[in-house]
Amino acid sequence: MTEPPKPPAQGLTTTQRLRSIFSGSVGNLVEWYDWYVYTAFALYFAPVFFPSGDQTAQLLNTAAVFAVGFLMRPLGGLLLGQYADRHGRKAALVLSVLLMCGGSLLIALTPGYAQIGVAAPVLLLFARLLQGLSVGGEYGASATYLSEMASREHRGFWSSFQYVTLIMGQLLALAVLILLQRVLLTPQQLHDWGWRIPFGIGALAALVSLYLRRSMRETESFQGQSAARRSRRQIQELLRHPRELLTVVGLTLGGTLAFYTFTTYMQKYLVVSAGMSKDDATAVSAAALFVFMLLQPLVGALSDRIGRRPLLIGFGVLGTLGTVPLFAALEAGVTPLQAFGLIVLALAAVSGYTAINAVVKAELFPVEVRALGVGLPYALTVSLFGGTAEYLALWFRSQGLEAGFYWYVTACIGVSLLVYVFTADTRRTSRIDRDPAGGPG
Repeated sequence: MTEPPKPPAQGLTTTQRLRSIFSGSVGNLVEWYDWYVYTAFALYFAPVFFPSGDQTAQLLNTAAVFAVGFLMRPLGGLLLGQYADRHGRKAALVLSVLLMCGGSLLIALTPGYAQIGVAAPVLLLFARLLQGLSVGGEYGASATYLSEMASREHRGFWSSFQYVTLIMGQLLALAVLILLQRVLLTPQQLHDWGWRIPFGIGALAALVSLYLRRSMRETESFQGQSAARRSRRQIQELLRHPRELLTVVGLTLGGTLAFYTFTTYMQKYLVVSAGMSKDDATAVSAAALFVFMLLQPLVGALSDRIGRRPLLIGFGVLGTLGTVPLFAALEAGVTPLQAFGLIVLALAAVSGYTAINAVVKAELFPVEVRALGVGLPYALTVSLFGGTAEYLALWFRSQGLEAGFYWYVTACIGVSLLVYVFTADTRRTSRIDRDPAGGPG
């Protein structure tokens, strides 16, 4: 992290720009793979870390640890956001992948409750706190890096690769699960020890991403700042932009809840509420996520043509009107193919948020507080709404009020819709174009 910076992004060819974005995105992929392995394998390791009980109670415990891990994300957004704005996007991205590697390795090696008692869930919680700190810092630094590295004309397209790799990380977690379920291990082996394998894979993959990230170029926007601008009191500087901070919260609220509802929670919902087998639910989730991943650059490119705001409004309208009917259809009983179709429809709507949310937030802030401004309010909102989605869904179910969760998701998307309607289109007002170095052309 002390080596001389790479040349800035000015004048890069498309190939060179793609190589830099690829180096940044691979680490993002590994980080999100590690993050989502937890929820993908929760059905298998929940009995290992918690005392015997019914399936819903065990899932509530693992979901609670998942939610607590989100509490570290604001701290990660604060610390690594400041670090990225002061020392560079590249330095912050290298540090975040190291933290994620440590968390994954700890989960892979921690004995179960039967061996070490209450220390097992405590160590699991500590590992998730490390990963939460990592992911909290990763988002702001990564969103800022990709948005600053991208050319103005294709900023929506290039920045969409943050969610391409994010979804790919989740998809790889499910792919590893399918491979272990259907090819390599018996169900008993998977429950006993096989669930540790994907966490070990994540720790090893982090070493590869660390190598790639150390070879990244720093962005022209960051290097165009003076040292004095980088050393300003960042929190005080950030508080000079209250409207932008509140806008990030409003932009994120409904989008993050919808994302976690239709991705991480959906796999469990198909098992515990729609009555599917674990294998079928995993296959449906993986197939839907693959389509979702492919949609991101298409929607990002569309935002470069028609603007960011119409796509956000489209997500808000579809999410507000369609969430309750979609869940009602799934709960009534559907085939795996029908479930796949319904989930793809939901994720296509959510793409209006996911594909462009990073660039929209980055375009709101000046360069000296951009990573912090993107990462901190986003992490706070995700912690409150995204991180608790699975726990609240299971809690509503345990109280016999499952439909209440559907209306909760609808209401949150509706609030974000109001923000989308009254927010200017950042494609036309982007502050990246006002950076000292002018931003990449």
